[in-house]
Formats: sequence, C-alpha cells, structure tokens
Amino acid sequence: MPDDSIDDLCVTTIRTLCMDAVQKANSGHPGTPMGLAPVAYTLWQRFLRYDPADPVWPNRDRFVLSAGHASTLLYALLHLAQVQAVDPAYETLGELSVKLDDIKRFRQADSKCPGHPEYRWTSGVEATTGPLGTGAAATVGLAIAARWMASYFNRPEYTLFDYNTYALCGDGDLMEGVSGEAASLAGHLGLSNLCWVYDNNRITIEGSTSIAFTEDVATRFIGYGWNVTRVGDANDREMLARAFETFQREHHRPTLIIVDSHIAYGAPTKQGTPSAHGEPLGEDEVRATKRVYGWPEDAQFLVPDGVVERFAEGVGARGRTLRRAWTELYERYRVEYPELADHLARMQRRQLPKDWDAQIPSFPADAKGLATRDSSGKVLNAIAKEVPWLIGGSADLAPSTKTLLTFKGAGAFGPDGEQGRNLHFGVREFAAAAVANGLSLAKVRPYWSTFLIFSDFARGAIRLSALMELPVVHIFTHDSIGVGEDGPTHQPVEQLASLRAIPGLLVIRPCDANEVAEAWRVIMRLRHEPAALVLTRQAVPTLDRAAYAPASGLAHGGYVLADPADGAPDVILVATGSEVHLAVQAHEQLDAEGIRSRVVSMPCWELFERQSKEYRDQVLPPSVTARIGIEQAATLGWERYVGAEGSVIGMHTFGASAPLKALLSKFGFTPEAVVRLAKEELGVKA
Repeated sequence: MPDDSIDDLCVTTIRTLCMDAVQKANSGHPGTPMGLAPVAYTLWQRFLRYDPADPVWPNRDRFVLSAGHASTLLYALLHLAQVQAVDPAYETLGELSVKLDDIKRFRQADSKCPGHPEYRWTSGVEATTGPLGTGAAATVGLAIAARWMASYFNRPEYTLFDYNTYALCGDGDLMEGVSGEAASLAGHLGLSNLCWVYDNNRITIEGSTSIAFTEDVATRFIGYGWNVTRVGDANDREMLARAFETFQREHHRPTLIIVDSHIAYGAPTKQGTPSAHGEPLGEDEVRATKRVYGWPEDAQFLVPDGVVERFAEGVGARGRTLRRAWTELYERYRVEYPELADHLARMQRRQLPKDWDAQIPSFPADAKGLATRDSSGKVLNAIAKEVPWLIGGSADLAPSTKTLLTFKGAGAFGPDGEQGRNLHFGVREFAAAAVANGLSLAKVRPYWSTFLIFSDFARGAIRLSALMELPVVHIFTHDSIGVGEDGPTHQPVEQLASLRAIPGLLVIRPCDANEVAEAWRVIMRLRHEPAALVLTRQAVPTLDRAAYAPASGLAHGGYVLADPADGAPDVILVATGSEVHLAVQAHEQLDAEGIRSRVVSMPCWELFERQSKEYRDQVLPPSVTARIGIEQAATLGWERYVGAEGSVIGMHTFGASAPLKALLSKFGFTPEAVVRLAKEELGVKA
C-alpha cells in the first residue's frame, strides 16, 4: 500500500475509533478528535521523540492534550502506538496502557479511558487536562524543566536532556486567562522547546466563537514574543509537517501553530446537525460518516491490518532508536559523573539525597520570635542547598514570602541563558501554580508562593496538583487578619477552609519556627501529595520546647502542646498557627485560676485524621467535651474537633482595616476572651 494510502487509513482509524467510543458511551462528542486526527497523527508519526515501549523515558518529548474534552484522540493514539502500561515503580507491565476494550468502555467506571485524560491513571497521559487553559499552562513548566535539567545534568558529549513539549489547544484554552499568563511567561523566557498547536475551529458550546472571541490570536502571540505560523487546512499533512519543521528550526522563541479546521459533525441526516460538544453523532450519522470515509458502515472499533504496524514503523522505531541511544549514553555518564547520575536517578523517582535535612536549623526559645515566613525562608534555603532540583519562586512577592534562594550559586532562571533555581513568575498566580505542576510532572521538585488571599486566583491549578498527586509545595504567607491595615481585601478568611476542602492536599499552618522546620521535613518526604504551607507575616514567639512538647508532634497533624500540672484537663484549647500562642496565654491564665486546661496544636488537620483513633482520642479525649477551637479564619469544619458542645473563636465576617492589636480585640482574639469562653464552657462564673 502506498505511504499516503496507509497514512490515510491510520487517520481514518483514529477518527472511527473516536466516533465509536463516543457513540457507545452515549456521552461526549467526537468532533474535535475527528478534526484533529491528521494533526496529531502527523506529529506522532513524523516528529514526536517518544518510545511507546518506555513511556517514562526521561528525555521523551511531551505531548499534552490541553483540549481534554477530545480525550478519545489521545486514547486512540496510545492504543495504536502500542504504548505500554507502567506501574508506580516505573516498571513496564507487559501490557498495553490502553487496550481496545478500554476504548470500548470510554467514560465507564474503572476504564483507562475516562472522560478527560488523567495523569497516573493512564500510562502515556502526561498531564491531567480538561479544565481549559491549565494543560497548556502546565506545558510551560515542562519546557522550563527541560531547560533547567539540561543546564544541571548535561555535560560536553552528554546531552541527557533536550526534549520538546507540545500542547494541543482549542479556542477555549486560548480564551482562558491562565493560558495568556503562561504564554506571556513562555515568550519572556524564550522557551523555543515549546510548541502549542491551536485548533482554530471557530466553535464552542454556545456556537460560533464570533459571539465572544474575535481577537487576532496571531498578533497577540507575536506580542508575547512567540513565533507564529499557520496551516490553512488541518487535513494537509505536508503543510503540517512544514509547520513542525519550522518549530524545530526556531531557537529563540516558543512556537504557536494555528491550524484552521472545521469541527467534524458527521454526515448530515434528516435529524439535522448536532451541537459541537456534549452529544454523540447518533447511529445514523456514524454510519453515514463511515460511508463518506469509505469505511464499513457497521464495523465498530475496527483497526485494519497495517495500521498498528505503520505506527511501529514511525513513532515506534524512531523512539526505540533514540531511547536506546540515550540509555547507552546514560550508562557511560554514570561512570564519568556518578554524583550527577545519582541525583538524576533520585529525582526521577521522587527520592531525596542522603542527609538532605542535615542543615535544617533548630530555633532557640525566643519570646519575641520571628514570623513563620522568615523561619520558612531559612529552612527552605538550608534544604535547597542539599536538594539541587528543588526550584521555585513567587508570583512577584518573593521579598514578602521569603522564598528567594540566596545561597551562592542559586541564581535565577531567565531569558538570558542563565538557568538558575529562582523563578520569577510575575504577577501571574494561576500560571505560577500551573507551571509548578508542569515542573513536577518532569520530576523537578517545585515550589511557588503568594499571599494566602491570592490562593483563590490559583485554585484550579492547586486542585489539579492534588488530583494528579504531584508533590508541589504551595507556599502562602500573610495568613490571617494579622495583615492589619491592608484590610479585608487582603485578609484571608475563607481560604483555609477552602484549601482544606481539596482532597489530597495537606494544609499545614505551623505555630512557630520549630514547627516550620518540622513542616518542611514532612513536606519534603511527600512523593504523591501537594502541600499548602500557610505562614504568618507577623512575628510569633518561638516556644521553649523544654517547657512544651517537642515540635516533632507536627508530623501527627495535631499533638498535646501543654497540659495541666496535675490531673486530667477540664477544657481543651485547640488552635493553629499564630493562635496557638493565644491558647498558651489563656492556658497560663486558667492555670493561675485553678482551671485545668490542655493546649493542642493542630497544624495539619489532614495528617491528624490519618492517625489511629487511639492517638486521636489521646489528644482529644471524648470524655472532655468542653473544647474551644481558635483560628483567625472561617469556622467551617471546626465542629469535628470541638463537638456539638464546644465553641469556636473564629471569623464570621470579613476583616477590617486597622492595626493588628485593634483587630485582635475587635474580633475576640485575646487571652481574656478565651478564658471567658472557657469558663462559660465549664459553667464557671467569670
């Protein structure tokens, strides 16, 4: 069969698999995957450096389907390319990642083909996508990671990292603001190893894009500093190939390939034309469309002879050759650069260097203390010296969040070729978090930071870090009404409850410098979970751990910090962060009045809930029902710790603009208020 004919057959096979999967599921629409089949096929078959037999090869090209609603396109590619399944230990299982039966069970329970691509669920899926714009934004992190890893690991004669990253985007991706944030950053950094393919099909759920989206996308991206090229027909595989060749020749700018396409509706029937998204073609249209393709009308999930073999001749053979050459190179590299090779092996498996925590400081007792953002900055720098692939930055707030790496050699990652470890995200919170996800997908260990109030801007990416089980460190400072005069626009109230609502995200709010150190010890050991580290702007005392329980209790999420001198407690004060010190002050006053109280520091609810019931009951004895929760935040969720008979001192409104002491008095965060409420709980007259 001539090459064009077999390639045509491959494209049609992709299209019909997508049609059949959607039709059998009776959910979704195959239009976008049908329209983009020639684009994806050209990229995979002729350009993508990817070995289906080893889909976790570190120097593979990355292909991210940012238009995640077109997931059947990716599943068809994974199946036809015979991509192998990989287990959590990065070992191939000797079976396909996506079997034909999985495609037949598209959008069904436990299928490897869910409605949108999911990282860690289906081997070969490089990122969880679907929330539009976020997949594209994550590819900026993947591209940054390639540049950073090349600067750290590559040596003369040893090019271990030079992979490219591709994203397939739709109109929806480019309407979302996060893609603009990320594209602006990519252009500034000159990420010439990044290519976005924009499916310009001019249709969204509500109809033509002309009702809401009439900008000149090409001019916008040129303004971002991108190289922009155009393919006038998505079916023109030769012009598509020229566009990808143009990308590969560009060495200074990221590339946007605008591909003009018409969304595939199927052949017209008496029922009319279906909407662009949200419903299958219908059996009559599927048959009619197959007739147009010259396909057997009643054949379902047909993979003709020669199709799998054609993929094997293209992406399979090319990837196998490149991966084997890389493996041989790496074996020689291990001999010549054993320390770097060890670092690479550990990084790829999300492991830490030996003695990574040896330089973490211990903080002496200090009544004045320091802000937890300051102690965190000290701990972060101590760890980063020992973990070379710990990199990150801030959404333009590093001087305030104390996240700048200041030791010799840390440097900055910038457009001038310097590939240091400090990233400057600019005022782009959503993009910063999404880029951090991309960095983590490449196995770099990333952190990013902003004020807690602005976590709202990044929530979509924070949620995806938890969904993908990525150990991203989200650092949030200015954690309470302690921001003071900046007022309610900058005083977080509902953000802690909101972050705690995200499954799989550890929200850690330490009370002093030594709890901060312990928090970082917990965070750095995480391999499949993100953490939100929530820190103060204002100074808080460093507790005397000879008088109070050791800060290592943080690893349990909550622990008994202080107890009565004798006897069981009458009342329990539970607090997080800066409010722990308020609880300690109240504890001392209650003790002076002969009222036995316990102080529980509860820096991480999620970790506490993982402890045994026996441990939790030891910390919060069920027999002690007089309990008070104290936190400068919304009270939602505190009932699990104070019970039906307990009370919470928290925020029930937004904050106010005033000096800190005035705010604490106004909202009841004083030792006197805690003591008064404790007495009420016990029925003791004040």
